[in-house]
Amino acid sequence: MATEQDILKALSTIIDPDFRKDIVSLGFVRDIRIDDGHASFTIELTTPACPVKEEFRRQASETVSALPGIDRVSIHITSKVQAQPKVAQKVPGVANIIAVTSGKGGVGKSTTAVNLAVALARSGARVGLLDADIYGPSIPRMMNLAGRQPKVEGKTIIPLENYGVRTISIGYMVGEDQAMIWRGPMVSGAVMQLLTEVAWGELDYLVVDMPPGTGDIHLTLAQQVPITAAVVVTTPQDIALLDARKGIAMFNKVHVPTLGIVENMSVFICPHCGEASHVFSEGGADRLAKEQDVEVLAHIPLDIRIRLDSDNGTPIVAAHPDSEQARAYQQMAGRVAQKLSIISRRKIDIPVVSRNP
Repeated sequence: MATEQDILKALSTIIDPDFRKDIVSLGFVRDIRIDDGHASFTIELTTPACPVKEEFRRQASETVSALPGIDRVSIHITSKVQAQPKVAQKVPGVANIIAVTSGKGGVGKSTTAVNLAVALARSGARVGLLDADIYGPSIPRMMNLAGRQPKVEGKTIIPLENYGVRTISIGYMVGEDQAMIWRGPMVSGAVMQLLTEVAWGELDYLVVDMPPGTGDIHLTLAQQVPITAAVVVTTPQDIALLDARKGIAMFNKVHVPTLGIVENMSVFICPHCGEASHVFSEGGADRLAKEQDVEVLAHIPLDIRIRLDSDNGTPIVAAHPDSEQARAYQQMAGRVAQKLSIISRRKIDIPVVSRNP
């Protein structure tokens, strides 16, 4: 009959592709039990969005089933997202803050932020979404919460929730036709208030939909809030890439790592003939990623369904989760979660190897 040590030895042959260490050494394996030929144990991952969790389950089941005397294997996969201490100090209960940014407007930054947040939530993570675009808030409509107002208890704002994501936006507090004619200090103050005076609760990830550019809000958040990392959204044409490059440079100056680039409107696939057309040029994000030594997290197509779903307040990840377009966002979310786990593990001296292309 196999023993607990035999199971640990067998599971130590399973290597995490990001940390390049086995799952036993990483401390992922817990609660091993053997009862009359039935082996059960837990694999605790660093994120519920881990894209290789089912591969871990398959490998673990096959490896342990091959041990003598084991007739049945039960595997419970769970996760515990590593919190960044400085983030938790500034925004209690929040483990990681992800800034989704772009150098210029109109490249699909908010669409990316919304689908990233919903994809992370659908994976089982606890997720919040902060609309930091005071002048042009779009999260209320995109999250199908337009016209609703959050409750206020004392000095604390209760976020609205949809698709499993807790959200806050200045757009919940003013009409869609009302312009926010505020100077920089007022805008920065409002963003900090939305961040720190909201009852976020316990969150694994707080996604921040940043305004376009590299202005006051970016500097305020980068200097006053320990942002864990940034995701930069661009389209393939040179003018968008020029501004995306500036965004990466800004985060480098304030010591915020860039997880990677999302190339939006990457290619248009004709719904009638299936022909691919690179409307906004081709390969721009790949060139920028190579130049900046970062990763391309996703190539998102120019697709009318994404636009229609966004306008209707149903992110494509929620409206059509099995579509090719939704899978692109889901894979992006998984990679974002993986890279955040790598950042956390580096802080406790576990060597990792980047999988940048």
